[in-house]
Amino acid sequence: MIGLFLRLADTGLARTPAAAWWAIPLRLIVGYGFMAHGFAKLARGPEQFTEILHALGVPAPQIMAWLTIAVELVGGALVLLGAFAPLAAIPMAVVLLVAIVTVHLPNGFSSIKLQSVTAAGAHFGQPGYETDLLYLAALAALAVAGPGPFALGGRLVRRAKA
Repeated sequence: MIGLFLRLADTGLARTPAAAWWAIPLRLIVGYGFMAHGFAKLARGPEQFTEILHALGVPAPQIMAWLTIAVELVGGALVLLGAFAPLAAIPMAVVLLVAIVTVHLPNGFSSIKLQSVTAAGAHFGQPGYETDLLYLAALAALAVAGPGPFALGGRLVRRAKA
């Protein structure tokens, strides 16, 4: 499966220099988004995330909590830098799919559920799986078409081929 991603990424779907610029905002948004979620779990304390995973029935919650945090931080950084995006996308996609199945699926599709607006502001319900699907689509695009310009991965591949 990894070989398929690498072959697809090497096909050069976007051959013109200007066509590859689309990848930069995707890398910034996806990379930053994953890293922000990883840092939030660390800031609240990994123990709290472990308890959440335990309540959801995830096996080996302490190990899975740390693996999830590592995937979010390291995977997010790799995507942000444009390094090894096809490889980083695999564990990142697994984290998203687990989040969809264990947390977001019962809440439906929409990620924004406005419940009420009071003097204190807007109040929202639990998010659905919409945002997770958008992250999955962005990861797939980066894995298949490549990380675009200013990517560390392109420099590493050129050095390895030389």
